[in-house]
Parts: sequence; structure tokens; C-alpha cells
Amino acid sequence: MSAAWTVLKEQINHFYLVRRLSAYEMKSANSGNYLGILWEIINPMIQIAIFWFVFGFGIFNREKVDGHDFLPWLMAGIVVWFFVNPATTQASKSIYSRLTMVSKMSFPMSVIPTYVIVAKLYQHFMLLGVIIVLLATTGYLPTVYIVQLPYYILAALILLVSFGLITSTLSTIIRDVNNMVAALMRILFYLTPILWVLDAKDHPLIVQIMKLNPLYYIVEGYRASLLGESWYFIENWEYTLYFWFVVIVFFLIGSSLHVKFRDRFVDFK
Repeated sequence: MSAAWTVLKEQINHFYLVRRLSAYEMKSANSGNYLGILWEIINPMIQIAIFWFVFGFGIFNREKVDGHDFLPWLMAGIVVWFFVNPATTQASKSIYSRLTMVSKMSFPMSVIPTYVIVAKLYQHFMLLGVIIVLLATTGYLPTVYIVQLPYYILAALILLVSFGLITSTLSTIIRDVNNMVAALMRILFYLTPILWVLDAKDHPLIVQIMKLNPLYYIVEGYRASLLGESWYFIENWEYTLYFWFVVIVFFLIGSSLHVKFRDRFVDFK
């Protein structure tokens, strides 16, 4: 518990630094491109078009999903993935890829995965704005339910930071962990209701197993917000409690591992 409190204080006390470093991270990642940060919107939109063609128009020919047109339903869910996937994989290797600068840093190493994730959050905001506009053009104008969207964004951010503490520490000690994280994310893409949805009445056990994945909660929360469905976190309050339980466990484990090994990170260079 003391490790968790230490890391939490470091995050709060260096919040301004996280903002500056994340802004620099975002700019430097796109500095060599003519279109710059626009690629953070162009690439996801190309992928959305491909998924719509294959799953909604082509092979699977799914016009409706869960009562919604397939394209709006897809956009409202997959926008989460375009934040979670790169944020998780980049956070995993954030510390060991910066070991040359670790000995020269005047700030705690626990903020490294945090600012890498926040850099992806800025890009997420831009893509989310585009998605909201596109949803409006397809008939899904913002409703009162959209006010809960900041809650799910914050929930996703805290989840990623907590998990990032675990993966960034383990990846620094054992490089193979980063490859394992990348493989896990490929699996989670199909274990999260982004391209599919199961009826809980027809497949109750499978749906309950799928809900063990905390990303399920985030994706469904985004859909409830963007498509104007419900107050998801209230109507599913048991699932909300489960989600935050998982986040707290991740943070406690990640903080403990990070504080235990960070003094020896340079030894793994």
C-alpha cells in the first residue's frame, strides 16, 4: 500500500510535467510527416472503412447490430481501441526504451508510462471529435447521455496507467514481455465487443466470461454515451464496481513492482 501511495503522489506532484512531456511526445512522433498529426486521424478512418466494408457490407453483410446501423455502432466502439491499443503497447516499452536518459532524469520514473499514455490521449480527443461529427451526420446527434463520456475517458486513462505500471516494469526486466503484450492486444481486439455482440439471453456464460475483460466496460460505456442509449455505469452498477476493483488491483500490483525494481532499471540496459 505504501508503494501505491508513493506512486500516486508522484503522479499528482508531477502532473504539469506529464502534460509538457506528453505534448512533446505527440509532436515528435509526427514531426517527420508532411501531414503531421493528421495521420492520427487518417489511419484510423482507413481502418474503420476496411472493417465496415468487410463486416458490414462485404463478407458478413451486417446492416444492423444491437438495434443500430453497423457503421455508427462500429465507430462508437472502435474509437476506444485506437486509444487503448497504441497506448498499451507504447507504455509497455516506455521505460526500457529510455534507459539511456534514466540516470539523468530529475523526475520519478513512474511518470514515464503516464506521459506516453497521455500523449495518445490527445490524439484520442481529436479522433473522438471527428467520430462525434460523423455520428451526427448518420443521425446520431449528441444526447444528454454524452455527459457521461468524460467518465469513461477518465476510467480508460486510469486503467491504462495502472496496467502500464505493470507492463513497463516487467518489460524492462524481461524484454519478451513487450512481445507478449503486443500478442495480448491482438487477442483482446477479438475478445472485446468491437466487431461483434452476443445476446446475453442466448449466450449468458460466454458474455459473463467476456465481461471479465475491463475493456468490455469501457467500450459499452462509450457506445451508451455516443449512441444515446443509457446511463451504462448506473444501470450496470455491479459491473462498475467490478471494473474499479480490477483497476485498483492493477494499480497496487503495478506500483509495488515499479517501486521494488526501479532503482535497478539501469542494470537491465
